[in-house]
Amino acid sequence: MSRQIFLDTETTGLSPDSGDRIVEIGCVEMVNRRLTGRHLHFYINPERLNSEDAVRVHGLTDEFLADKPTFAALVDQIMDYCEGAEVIIHNAAFDIGFLNAELARCGKGKFTDHIDGVIDTLLMAREMFPGKSNNLDALCRRLEVDNSHRTLHGALMDAELLAEVYINMTRGQDALLIEADDESGGEGQGAFDVAAIDLRSFDLPVIQPTQEEADAFDKALQDLDKASGGKSLWKSLEAVL
Repeated sequence: MSRQIFLDTETTGLSPDSGDRIVEIGCVEMVNRRLTGRHLHFYINPERLNSEDAVRVHGLTDEFLADKPTFAALVDQIMDYCEGAEVIIHNAAFDIGFLNAELARCGKGKFTDHIDGVIDTLLMAREMFPGKSNNLDALCRRLEVDNSHRTLHGALMDAELLAEVYINMTRGQDALLIEADDESGGEGQGAFDVAAIDLRSFDLPVIQPTQEEADAFDKALQDLDKASGGKSLWKSLEAVL
């Protein structure tokens, strides 16, 4: 079973080393490339004041956060949820730096001690789209993910958007499939048997593309080759054939 968690945080500022803290955490679970609907989301009392710049980004005021639980009160729930999963984060160094600082205060070691690994979608995007803006909004536009409801940053909303962006970046499927069976316990089950069919019994017609279609295909290949920095493999395969 492949279990992945899309994670995002909002914070009081930019530097955990300067005492900035987490004010929101949002996580979205995916099992075997299917969203389970089993999310985790908390607003957190940072036990310090927000910076004005941070409030402009996420809109979470000191007054709103004053009665929320502290990270220490939530740490076991958060780590139990993430335990053993591969965690996918956009600009992972930022979020993991804050998580490590929070865990250190609780005597829980480092975040990566509890999980199976980290995928940073910002690094993925920089390889796929070199020289372009690769923040989450830019990726949503480029990959046709609807983020029109994103007026402020929100940890759960951004984790949900990141899940859709990641699926499109990895081209595993055209759309997200949400596990509908609530009794599955969020384990993403629902596999089914498929009968084997011998395709040799079919006489399949070969339809040649029109010149316009062929030109469009060639252009798409050129664009992919350019986006990969000339790392495409089909040219070397063509030379062999």
